[in-house]
Amino acid sequence: MTILLLLVPLSLVLLGVAIWAFVWAVRRGQFDDLDTPAIDILREDAPPAAAKPPQESADAD
Repeated sequence: MTILLLLVPLSLVLLGVAIWAFVWAVRRGQFDDLDTPAIDILREDAPPAAAKPPQESADAD
């Protein structure tokens, strides 16, 4: 029964930390845009830069 004297305050502290973390995340804008990051993975990558011409070997002369 005495363990409740430890666990009840500990659970209240953990609840307070969870609420603080949630409020901190909302103020930082973590939940502002939930759709765009999921769509970004479906977009095609930009085409690679122009390919370099093959280097000529010195023995070709």
